[in-house]
Amino acid sequence: MDLTLQGALDERRQQHLYRQRSNLNSRCAATVMVDGKSQHNFCSNDYLGLAGHPDIAKALQQGADEYGTGSGASHLISGHSQAHEQLEQELAEFTGRPRALLFSTGYMANMGVISALLGRRDLVLQDRLNHASLLDGGLLSRADLQRYKHANTDDLAARLRASNAERKLVVTDGVFSMDGDLPPLEAMATVTNQHQGWLMVDDAHGFGVLGKNGGGLIEALDLSIDQVPILVGTLGKAFGTFGAFVAGSEALIETLIQFSRSYIYTTALPPAVAVASSASLKILQAESWRREKLVSLVSRFRLGAEQIGLDLMDSQTPIQPVQINNDQRVMEINQQLRAKGFMVGAIRPPTVPKGSGRLRICLSATHTEQQIDQLLEALESVGA
Repeated sequence: MDLTLQGALDERRQQHLYRQRSNLNSRCAATVMVDGKSQHNFCSNDYLGLAGHPDIAKALQQGADEYGTGSGASHLISGHSQAHEQLEQELAEFTGRPRALLFSTGYMANMGVISALLGRRDLVLQDRLNHASLLDGGLLSRADLQRYKHANTDDLAARLRASNAERKLVVTDGVFSMDGDLPPLEAMATVTNQHQGWLMVDDAHGFGVLGKNGGGLIEALDLSIDQVPILVGTLGKAFGTFGAFVAGSEALIETLIQFSRSYIYTTALPPAVAVASSASLKILQAESWRREKLVSLVSRFRLGAEQIGLDLMDSQTPIQPVQINNDQRVMEINQQLRAKGFMVGAIRPPTVPKGSGRLRICLSATHTEQQIDQLLEALESVGA
């Protein structure tokens, strides 16, 4: 077995696609310690800088004091605590929907929703650049899985029109995680409704960041539950904690409780994490300056990148990809930046299409303008 496996590993290394983990010696923050060395952290999804917030850490400790460190069972056995119930109610109110349901991870939420709603005689239409968890959910459902051209409403409409499936589910990221761009959600909602379909948005990277109150892309565009009946959000990014949720109608949430295997057959999220997430939600709503600062930092980075000739993708979100389009060169630049004290994401296939390797730079409200300027200087010096 090992000989076969090692051959595949060696091939991946030769293709410059081998992945390695970094060992952090500090909490998630704008500056972290890695192997004893200080690094400016530009590769985390901690967009609002809440992952290291002392009040959220204190809430986690208080939750552990009250509930212990684990839930002990699945939600439907004895693992559903008052802390879970309270967070679900708060998330439902925050998103303006009748109910919300907690999942242990965003990956499990996406797989659980799609596979619970669809079967063999149904259709699931997914953006070509959707997250792997959404695609895996489509495969698991055994529905007819089709991938429409990225952010292309005309292609989506044509595929909806050609289908006579009993159920039609259209699925898209709210913010595309490797490109940072947004789908044409208003037009998609119109087209989907015209063909009696359901629209599902995984707003993992928009929730907490976009919208006046941090309600994500749906809030920013003022879309109703009728336009977007299925909303997925995660708690491990802008919230700075862990877990995920689905928000929607009473019928949707009850359907997931009864039929979603990734909800039914897994241990519930530790209640202490739910307590911490409730504390995070309060901070997220109260401190709008975090979102405002992010907008300012994004503008500063893009202006500076334009001045030094970086090949940026079309993104106004905290995800700022720099196109290199050479998988080997991406790794070389990444290592040069690490030597200068900057951690950025080196994204290569299969996460992105072959030949479209890029540096995935993520901004946080805890970054300073000086750090942005220093990053730009480093990028220019390494020939990015």
